[in-house]
Amino acid sequence: MGVIAASIPLFFLLIGVELAFARLRGRPLFRLNDSVADLALGITSQLGGIFTKIIAVGIYAGVWKLLRVQHWAPFPEWAAGAPVTFTGGVEVHGPALAAWSVSFVLIDFAYYWTHRLSHEIHILWAGHVVHHSSEEYNLTVALRQSALHGLFTWVFYLPIAFLGVPVAMFVTNYALNLLYQFWIHTRAIDRFHPWIEAVWNTPSHHRVHHGVNPKYQDKNYAGVFITFDKWFGTWVPEEEEPVYGITKPLESFNPVWANVHVFAEIGRLLRLTPRWRDKWRVVFGSPSWRPPEAGAPIVAPEVSRATFQQYDPPVPRPVAAYAFVQFLVALTGAYLLLTAGNQVPLVQLGAASFYVVLALSNLGVLLEGRAWVLVPELARHAVLAVVCIVAAGVGAWGWTPALVATAGCIASAAWLVALRPRLENDAAPGDHSPGAALLA
Repeated sequence: MGVIAASIPLFFLLIGVELAFARLRGRPLFRLNDSVADLALGITSQLGGIFTKIIAVGIYAGVWKLLRVQHWAPFPEWAAGAPVTFTGGVEVHGPALAAWSVSFVLIDFAYYWTHRLSHEIHILWAGHVVHHSSEEYNLTVALRQSALHGLFTWVFYLPIAFLGVPVAMFVTNYALNLLYQFWIHTRAIDRFHPWIEAVWNTPSHHRVHHGVNPKYQDKNYAGVFITFDKWFGTWVPEEEEPVYGITKPLESFNPVWANVHVFAEIGRLLRLTPRWRDKWRVVFGSPSWRPPEAGAPIVAPEVSRATFQQYDPPVPRPVAAYAFVQFLVALTGAYLLLTAGNQVPLVQLGAASFYVVLALSNLGVLLEGRAWVLVPELARHAVLAVVCIVAAGVGAWGWTPALVATAGCIASAAWLVALRPRLENDAAPGDHSPGAALLA
């Protein structure tokens, strides 16, 4: 299990701490619908990463093995041992510590440029936009990641493979770089001492990066060290708190649509323009540029927290409760898949991942208050019940867990049918958006 997957319990512990802080201070830091969407996208990203990481790490390993500079120039190999050991006391190994430290900085430097270009090149933005599409800013937003972005970004780390940084060192330091960035997604921390703010990426710096305000857009790309932004002219300080989100709001809690909506927009623009030069620019130009056939370039309007309207459709509380319970079931299933991924055949892993993503997609649409999702959601329960019985019948699964799972599917389907009148009609008196349910 990787560093990120192993850290999932810690993520939820810190989310719980932030939620408790929000309750004690009476600050609306969370909305149920948005946080469920964040976590659904995190699950989708991790499940997708099982497959995309095979490609990315495989290419990195191939370049390191065949093309690293040590093969054709008199450069020493990187000291790949543990930087610190604790056998019989703490022992620091200088060469290894230096190797791990330098490679960590190199990875953060590559991350800066990967991140920056992901805002400046349309096809890369299509993957990265997932992380910016939340209109909140809390620790669940840190987990809101793309399932597809890794298919594009591996190329930016190949220079590190050419330099000979070993695969295990790269993978571990890359994961630690991402792990650092989790805690800076919070409004619960204002600022640190100026010396810390001068060097490190902090919540204040990163809030700016998530701002949709024109003066904040495309700034503060740092992963760990904010110094890269200061060196390359992309740093601005936080003045007033930003408005969070993207210029053209997503207005959906569906994790599948969140992952593909900009790709769909690129496809639409490619069909509109007949000129190959413009087609190239649609894919590799600025995300805000539009061909003449599609109208004027996108210009970010001025926004303020006082007037900005978040996407928060009204959904009856019983429907939100059903969605939350089903989300917890999907979350449990996803965690079991991630922790047992190496023991599950790839075909079965793919099928189970598809089912989890389908469940999360249905629940996202349900939190948008759309009644049409009742049919695919009922079909999902029926399919799982049949699969459980068949698996038990052929001896692939025990009858006890199969019958328990089937009973759960039947109970969930009955619960959903009972909710149908509430969803198809206007919200009853007293019903409102589930957005504030986490703080109710």
